Amino acid sequence: MTSGARGEADDRPAISPDLLAILVCPVDKQELRLDGERLICTACGRIYPIEEGIPIMLVDEAS
Repeated sequence: MTSGARGEADDRPAISPDLLAILVCPVDKQELRLDGERLICTACGRIYPIEEGIPIMLVDEAS
């Protein structure tokens, strides 16, 4: 495993709590909750992926 790579034994969150606190859903501006490697809008339920520690907050990429 390379330095900085996320392994299964790594229990750090996918993004920092400080970043999570300021992110909102780009559609309805509501809070997001962290669920593994994805962010879920607490209002509309859209799911935004987190890739290599970067939240992908594009509506077209949401599921």
